[in-house]
Amino acid sequence: QVQLMESGGGLVEPGGSLRLSCTVSRGKFSVNTMGWYRQAPGKERELVATITTDGITQYGGSASGRFTISGDTAGNTVYLQMNSLKPEDTGVYYCKADLQWGKAYRDYWGQGTQVTVSS
Repeated sequence: QVQLMESGGGLVEPGGSLRLSCTVSRGKFSVNTMGWYRQAPGKERELVATITTDGITQYGGSASGRFTISGDTAGNTVYLQMNSLKPEDTGVYYCKADLQWGKAYRDYWGQGTQVTVSS
């Protein structure tokens, strides 16, 4: 059974930093891409950043040079380093894993971790 375990959210003051982690228990699947998305209150879920097992990264506009995504070589854990946080970064951050087994592709989501940026 595939499970994603997220950690690292919390309350931080504007200008502060947080580091999110997500580990996937992937069973028979291999990892293609892992990433982070966020959903602010009253808004749609949006891309923050993704990384492939080859280390290719993609960032959404919200990351704007303040966030860095990285992963371990086994492809089981992805990190999101968030610096210079702003109140508008507040939201639930979800980890997503794009997995593959043979010709079967599956997307899995974590339950989300709350990030609140406030003084």
